[in-house]
Amino acid sequence: MSSPATRHPFTPFWATLAVIAVAYILFLVALLATTAAYSSPGQIAAAMRSAEIRHALQLSLATCTAAAILSLLLAVPIAYLLSRREFPGKALVEALLDIPIVLPPMVVGLCLLIFFQSPLGRAIETVVPFTYTVYGIVLAQTLIGTSLAVRSMRGTFEHLSARPEEVAMTLGCTRAQAVWRVTLPAARSGMFAAASLAWARSLGEFGPILVFAGATRMRTEVLPTTIWLELGVGNLAAAISVSLLLMALAVLVLVALRCAGERP
Repeated sequence: MSSPATRHPFTPFWATLAVIAVAYILFLVALLATTAAYSSPGQIAAAMRSAEIRHALQLSLATCTAAAILSLLLAVPIAYLLSRREFPGKALVEALLDIPIVLPPMVVGLCLLIFFQSPLGRAIETVVPFTYTVYGIVLAQTLIGTSLAVRSMRGTFEHLSARPEEVAMTLGCTRAQAVWRVTLPAARSGMFAAASLAWARSLGEFGPILVFAGATRMRTEVLPTTIWLELGVGNLAAAISVSLLLMALAVLVLVALRCAGERP
């Protein structure tokens, strides 16, 4: 555990750190303020009346929610395994789980596209079509979101003592029952944080979706691809309006995490 912040004399060292922090924060505030000031409320309202943007908003909310749920369902068992067990090749498994985060987004989309051109991928698509479909959007978002959710949930499980599980097992529970009845209720806030992080990351995902699912209007268009499409036709006001909407949704996620007592 990290030590709590303590009071120190305000030396030149701390003054330098404070100047760096303030300068960076002011730059972030300036970015947000100038972007918000560039578009008027009327332009934002006009953009939100667009059928294409409303469709993109609805699709984004639906796919992000589905991706967050799937990410959490995958992250909980994987993170529990990594936090409670040692096994050969664990370091390799941890590195593989981080690949979707460290790879360039376009490469993730290209890998998905190539995989579904393979015999196995084509066989999967005879059951559920992914390439250039809404299912492809959810898959791309889940791939990235799960990596973040695993990291978040692993930290949660590592901070939870295994002692309550052991006590539950001495009282007759199996390991699965102990996890379900004891550990998961204790990890509720961590699960909320992991799902929220996956949701927020999915909301802003652009590269993998563009390459793998495309940006067909009224079909596979989500909010980030809307910005790209609107910029492509020179509609800067609409692009900024959608950007502000994404900012607002991101702030809501951050506030929700803070209210839940979790740090992203």
